Amino acid sequence: MDIRNASKAQEIKQLLLEKLREEQAFWSYSPDTISSDKIDDDQLIALTMRYLDLPEIAMLFRIYSLQKIKYAWKNILVPEGEYLYTLNRFFAWYYFKAKRPDTYLKSLQTRYFNRLLADNQ
Repeated sequence: MDIRNASKAQEIKQLLLEKLREEQAFWSYSPDTISSDKIDDDQLIALTMRYLDLPEIAMLFRIYSLQKIKYAWKNILVPEGEYLYTLNRFFAWYYFKAKRPDTYLKSLQTRYFNRLLADNQ
């Protein structure tokens, strides 16, 4: 990534963080503690997908690969199950081109919980 692209990515991250602050996504944190160097990429992706709208989510695709976004989604948002079911179903269909989003989500959730069980044995 050249300097211009790195600078643009940093601008987009700052913009997304500002929009997340406006949505009060960091309600339990002091505003001074939230900055782009203190929040990791996966968390920024997940929070953007959870709290912001399609134009902001589209910005993620300008600075991260589809694989990176999908990884964060699968590991942070999908495990929330029923709570974010409708949102995750939309993401599976719209962004990740799942032909059967319900089945796809169920398999991702099952894999996630099976992995948790295996890690705890």
